[in-house]
Amino acid sequence: MTFFSSPRLALALCLFAAPVSAAPSHTDPVPALLGEAHAAQTRGEFELALRLAQSAIVADPARPTSYVALGDIYAGAGQQDYARTYYNEALSIDPAEPSALKAIAALDQKTPARVLITP
Repeated sequence: MTFFSSPRLALALCLFAAPVSAAPSHTDPVPALLGEAHAAQTRGEFELALRLAQSAIVADPARPTSYVALGDIYAGAGQQDYARTYYNEALSIDPAEPSALKAIAALDQKTPARVLITP
């Protein structure tokens, strides 16, 4: 993987142009951002969903559910490697995060087992 295709760089570049929440600064914007991200994903607006979930991470980088949401968006788009990266980020914050554990288990079930063939 090259540096320019790393998920962290992609996240950084998207966050540079991420939308700013219209919520007052004394309220927690993360639930609204994640709700909007889910709605955008449901409508098939992948890029908008990504940017909203990334904005939730910027608003509170210590909240594992935001990383899980971003992983879910990638998983829904068929990008399991990126999804797994963000599920693992959630687990680095909270090793017992149930949504991340469940999502990784689901990815593991979808990933075909690799069998070594010996001549």
